[in-house]
Amino acid sequence: MELTIAALLIGLMLALLAGGLWIGLALMAIGILGMLGFTARAPGDGMAVAIWGANSSWTLTALPLFLWMGEILFRTKLSEDMFKGLSPWLERLPGRLLHTNIIGCTLFAAVSGSSAATCATIGKIALPELTRRGYPESMALGTLAGAGTLGLLIPPSIIMIVYGVSADVSIAKLFIGGVLPGMLLAGLFMGWVIIWSLMHRERIPPADLRTNFIGKIRASRNLIPVILLIGGVLGSIYSGIATATEAAAIGVIGSLIIAASQKSLTRKSFIAALMGATRLYCMIALILGGSAFLTLAMGYIGLPRHLAEWIGSLGLSQGMLLVALAVFFVLLGCFLDGISIVVLTMAVLLPTIHAAGIDPLWFGVFVVVVVEMAQITPPVGFNLFVLQALTGKQITEIARYALPYFLLMVSAVVLLYLVPGLVTWLPARMMG
Repeated sequence: MELTIAALLIGLMLALLAGGLWIGLALMAIGILGMLGFTARAPGDGMAVAIWGANSSWTLTALPLFLWMGEILFRTKLSEDMFKGLSPWLERLPGRLLHTNIIGCTLFAAVSGSSAATCATIGKIALPELTRRGYPESMALGTLAGAGTLGLLIPPSIIMIVYGVSADVSIAKLFIGGVLPGMLLAGLFMGWVIIWSLMHRERIPPADLRTNFIGKIRASRNLIPVILLIGGVLGSIYSGIATATEAAAIGVIGSLIIAASQKSLTRKSFIAALMGATRLYCMIALILGGSAFLTLAMGYIGLPRHLAEWIGSLGLSQGMLLVALAVFFVLLGCFLDGISIVVLTMAVLLPTIHAAGIDPLWFGVFVVVVVEMAQITPPVGFNLFVLQALTGKQITEIARYALPYFLLMVSAVVLLYLVPGLVTWLPARMMG
């Protein structure tokens, strides 16, 4: 009976989403229908309490601050400076400037927290430069699509904040746990570029000129602002000086200083960054509120408990359960953005995760990597949308270019399962 109710409510929700209704409102509508149709309790007071509780958490304050920091940096010359600072060091590496996409996205992810912002910011400066120098379009777009997803994994990560709040897991530990997997993925991406470049030497244009060591050091001065900002934000968290929320405030102040020093901080850009962050946070807050109310409604109906019991009755091993969940998340990612996936599923899945003996800290990083994979799968891969807007290419064509990086993410998920210490070792060492 409960599974029939679940199927009915999921079908109604998909119909509402397909009709163009905002995700947050669709979640609230399903919660109201579920409570009216299958419980004796009126939805009004429960809705008010759930929505207020979901959006009044002190921990969640970090989210709008990190969003604002990313919006400020989006309007600076930070990505252009990173390109200038990195290029001389990559002259002798197979693939040369293609690596600037990966390293640039890795660095910007450490001050952005958003996959779309990382992809758009690095893409705006790198794509025209790579095209002008004759680099193959398939590799330029593929590296950008793949490396842009690192904005979700490398701290500070917006989706990690949402998961931490939803699953009651330390956000600071999640941030630290995402560092090594983020480096692993960046390394895998760069390894693929090196292999491809060695196999297609004729398609990589020669270096314009050889920069001597002194010239490289001088060019590296362009990296000072981003390194200082990363050090300020992440260093304050890892050293225990600041919580994630306080570190976000440090990031906002640092990004304002960088924008002012680059003369890109004007009254117009300040208001644009503030309003951009406000609009994005309001969208996320509506989704979080709707999800909290739907979770409450499903609890009254009894769906999470019965669904967890059903999954438990399948007798899946821990490995098979994670495979099934990975496929489930990637399929959801074909229709929903990453934050929606997390807030929609965590309340239902966490009892099963605990029952299977899976560390919720490890599972949070696992979820983020799998959601990263969904960012480059059509039809609703957000990074594909960003690159389509930048280049005018078809989403299917960009998805084809991004396929090797999707497969590399699959291999990273397997590595995380085989070596869970990649996630848990650093938080245990630094935070106990």
